Amino acid sequence: MNVGGVPPLAVPKVSLVTGASSGIGMATAMRLAAMGSAVVVGYNSRAAAAEAVVRSLHGDGHRALRIAIDDTASIDAAATAVEREYGRLDALVNCGGATTPVPANDLAGLTDEIFSRTVTVNLRGPFAMVRAFRPLLERGSGASIVNISSIAARTGLGSSLAYLAAKAGVDALTVALAKVLAPDIRVFSVSPAGVDTDFVPGRTREQLQKTAEKLPLAHITGPDDVARAVVACIVNLTSSTGIVVPVDEGRHL
Repeated sequence: MNVGGVPPLAVPKVSLVTGASSGIGMATAMRLAAMGSAVVVGYNSRAAAAEAVVRSLHGDGHRALRIAIDDTASIDAAATAVEREYGRLDALVNCGGATTPVPANDLAGLTDEIFSRTVTVNLRGPFAMVRAFRPLLERGSGASIVNISSIAARTGLGSSLAYLAAKAGVDALTVALAKVLAPDIRVFSVSPAGVDTDFVPGRTREQLQKTAEKLPLAHITGPDDVARAVVACIVNLTSSTGIVVPVDEGRHL
């Protein structure tokens, strides 16, 4: 509905969020569902948690779907399932990822295996998702892709050198895909730092608090802070594409 000359919001009818069984992905799924979108809750190994998220979502039409983002066959099977059930996709949120903490100066500790695994999951995975779901996004309305990146790509500080390099690749891929997929599909990176989740093994809330105290906004970023930025890209930034949106309490400054 167009009220007072203001164009309607681009609320997606069908959204897919990887890594949605917890953390940022779950918060994003909840916000999209609350706006009226049917949400595909993507997960890798936490089926029970994903089903619990589906039951908690507002509205109907939601489903959990296993998507191993390091496995192209799994991704292709997921795309077939979404096409069969929904026939379209309006928003893809690439939130799934993983990291193995290795101190930046421990070059020997960052083995080839850790490096390859980190890049496969955090960089190749989002690309493979876009490749598989592009046809469904092209059938969507006001379609958009949001890649969850990390401010580590900009600061050079993160859980490992491999992780920050992979996320820098995500940001570069976002810019390139924005050109390739225009005008039908908008592409964004949302770039958080130090989010209060269990994503980084061994990181405590006390550590996050000490870091937050040094930041301009002096606040620990929560999953919903990031989810609101994701939804803003999808719904509100209809004249933007190929941009990186920091959600980092001013850490990049």
